[in-house]
Amino acid sequence: MAENGIGARVRRKEDARFLVGKSTYTDDINRPGQAHAVFVRSPHAHATIKKVDISKALKAPGVVAVLTGANMLADKVNGLPAGWQIHSKDGSPMNEPPHIPLAPDKARYVGDHIAVVIAETRNQARDAAELVDVSYEPLKAVVNVAEADKGGAPQVHDQAPGNLCYDWHLGDKAAVDAALAKAAHVVKLDLVNNRLVPNAIEPRAGIGEYDAATDRYTLYTSSQNPHVIRLLMGAFVLGIPEHKLRVVSPDVGGGFGSKIFHYAEEAVLTWAAKKVGRPVKWTAERSESFLCDAHGRDHATHVELALDKDHKFTALKVSTKAAMGAYLSTFAPAIPTWLYGTLLAGVYTTPAVYVETKALFTNTSAVDAYRGAGRPEACYLLERVVERAAWQLGIDPVELRRKNVIPASAMPYQTPVALQYDCGDFGKNLNDAAKVVDWAGFAKRREESKKRGQLRGIGISHYIEACGIAPSAVVGALGGRAGLYESAEVRFHPTGSVTVFTGSHPHGQSNETTFAQIVADKLGIPIENVEIVHGDTDRIPFGMGTYGSRSLAVGGSALVKAIDKVIAKGKKIAAHQLEASEADIEFKDGVFRVAGTDKQKAIGEIALSAYVPHNFPHETTEPGLDESAFYDPKNFTFPSGCHIAEVEVDPETGTTKVLRFVAVDDFGNIINPMIVEGQVHGGITQGIGQALTENCVYDAQSGQLLTGSFMDYCMPKADDVPSFEVSTNVVPCTHNPLGVKGCGEAGTIGAAAAVINALLDALKPLGVKEFDMPASPHRVWQAIQNASRKAAD
Repeated sequence: MAENGIGARVRRKEDARFLVGKSTYTDDINRPGQAHAVFVRSPHAHATIKKVDISKALKAPGVVAVLTGANMLADKVNGLPAGWQIHSKDGSPMNEPPHIPLAPDKARYVGDHIAVVIAETRNQARDAAELVDVSYEPLKAVVNVAEADKGGAPQVHDQAPGNLCYDWHLGDKAAVDAALAKAAHVVKLDLVNNRLVPNAIEPRAGIGEYDAATDRYTLYTSSQNPHVIRLLMGAFVLGIPEHKLRVVSPDVGGGFGSKIFHYAEEAVLTWAAKKVGRPVKWTAERSESFLCDAHGRDHATHVELALDKDHKFTALKVSTKAAMGAYLSTFAPAIPTWLYGTLLAGVYTTPAVYVETKALFTNTSAVDAYRGAGRPEACYLLERVVERAAWQLGIDPVELRRKNVIPASAMPYQTPVALQYDCGDFGKNLNDAAKVVDWAGFAKRREESKKRGQLRGIGISHYIEACGIAPSAVVGALGGRAGLYESAEVRFHPTGSVTVFTGSHPHGQSNETTFAQIVADKLGIPIENVEIVHGDTDRIPFGMGTYGSRSLAVGGSALVKAIDKVIAKGKKIAAHQLEASEADIEFKDGVFRVAGTDKQKAIGEIALSAYVPHNFPHETTEPGLDESAFYDPKNFTFPSGCHIAEVEVDPETGTTKVLRFVAVDDFGNIINPMIVEGQVHGGITQGIGQALTENCVYDAQSGQLLTGSFMDYCMPKADDVPSFEVSTNVVPCTHNPLGVKGCGEAGTIGAAAAVINALLDALKPLGVKEFDMPASPHRVWQAIQNASRKAAD
């Protein structure tokens, strides 16, 4: 291992600018002559737009323009496209109602875009927006996904009868029903996976710009995948040829999936810039982020687990209703289907699995990928029902899992829900976690808590996830409307430094450090001589961005392929200069060497001669040392792990405290252990946040967002989490050149189920059998009181 190469605990290079305030976020950018935009948003969850009177707003000080949905229709602006098409059980394509960026006829959720006011200053635009007079005819709204599926529910879209987007399924229903019918034991559970607001520290922002001299547009936006935004907005919404559209995404202050998608504001800003002849800037206020950023989760699920007399799992049946919100967000259709149903085998040998998902429109903000994106929902229901089975059958939860876990010797393992796991040692993850937490000694710790009047519980979550969605051909066959490869370019400069241009785009993943470590390791150059460039479609090769824990597994693999091409070309140049056969040239630690001799050339010397080609193999090789590569994975990668939480509940107040959290994960080979630990810590914290504090709530009658600020939406704080005990088992991925699997979402996937299982274990003596997230003190206290009254009756 090089000093700063693969496997080293290198401090983040990007922190040098972040920690001293020298980073550049979208809101830090100001363009000459720019105006400012403020959106007029619907105060109603569901209403017909009768009239939009902009006359007073146009007369307000500083106003440049006021634009509405009628203007967009006149300019033939199209709706925002979904990036994935799902087919229902009967083979019919999903209902895909149009989503014009400014609603022309009907508002479908509180916060829906009705008009945009553009003025000289932001405050002037805000004041003028108050003067836009919109006449609404309010309609009944539906915000709960289960209610949206009922007959007579308000219809969000005429094009989607019964609010149905699709009714999808996967697996062998007949086999599952047969196994359930003859099972020795059937465990049933109804679960709600609560809706979450992503709340990245940087709110979304954008600047649209149009250059009349070149007929060229530029959009600056806080996005996780600038090329995808360029493709969707240019080709499908505004009809701009891609060579006439540049998308720049500078530093991004967190995303958690919420900045993957193409949002209405991006299209409006770009379109408006040409109409007013000036750059147009908008930055979301936090209240807008709560209202209009795509939310996460929001499932209502019934699950049944069949077991034989020996307590082996024989079948799993899952029926889920998943909220889509008012409109289809970019990747929303894929989340509760292919990124959810395919993970329901989990780490277990269950031979038959069947899942059906009804996706339903509601009068709420859209629901799309949020850290984990389908996999946390799958893990949560699976680990909850497994824990419930152990409780119901009187079996130790660890032993029940050991009995059913897929052995390492079975790899590669074909699941009954499409995926084939290439590798993993799930049993070792479980055993190691149980040892670290001292599972055998828990009873003693429970008694110690009891003496203090506290209820102590322990819970397990044994997860697997699928990362780096691939390959593109399979994704296309399943309804994906984009490729899922990644790109990289490695450019040596004459003086020996290197610039990497990557289609991956970090928002906290530390790509500028880990990618530089790969380059330093593979090419044998100092890490400080490596620059990583990302986020600008005019500079980087076409890439798919960062989400789904794909940066290293896909983007890093593309980088390795480009590095291999650089080394191969360097061998040709070195062979010429060292007067040797190319087959005799070896490369190691930054030096090309003739095998078995002391004749050698440093890679810096080769780079210089590639650009000053006086002694150069011109007959067979072009000057320069600059190579590109694309990488399309052969399969998903499959990180896995076992998380165990230990909690203590105060029965007098309902307060739940996480005392310990043990995580044993397998991420394959690890480029930088320190960064992996940070990713796991952040993920676990978000999972604990869902389990204990976070909950997005709409009023059932009015459709108003009741948790629209941090006064009502409780984010996890430092004192809500313990000092995490994290470790890794390394089972390298078998099909990418780095052997990596991904780690960015794992903590979120495993944590929630571990915490809620621990909570229910603590409350078991009081008779509390069911509990849905979040476990806020009041909700826990209420569950205790309800169980007490039931016991008294």
